[in-house]
Amino acid sequence: QVQLVESGGGLVQAGGSLRLSCVAFGFPIGPYDMHWFRQAPGKERALVASISDSGITSYANSVKGRFTISRDEAKNTMYLQMNSLKPEDTAVYYCNAATAWGQGTQVTVSS
Repeated sequence: QVQLVESGGGLVQAGGSLRLSCVAFGFPIGPYDMHWFRQAPGKERALVASISDSGITSYANSVKGRFTISRDEAKNTMYLQMNSLKPEDTAVYYCNAATAWGQGTQVTVSS
């Protein structure tokens, strides 16, 4: 069964760091571009960062320089390292590959 499972969310003070993980089950991540999205209350889901199958990365302007996306094909896992967190980063974070979505992990940044 194809499945993505996120973990690593939580409550952190502004300026702090978190690392999100997204483990894939039922398929190898190697051939796929992968993405992190987030959805804040009352807002639409938005793309945060992407990593291609060859490792090329891209970021939303709002997180550039603070977030780092990476992947480990041996562990079939994608990561999002989030530093210098701001209250406006508060959202549910989702990972995505092709048509597969995770269940989301809550990130809350207090001021």
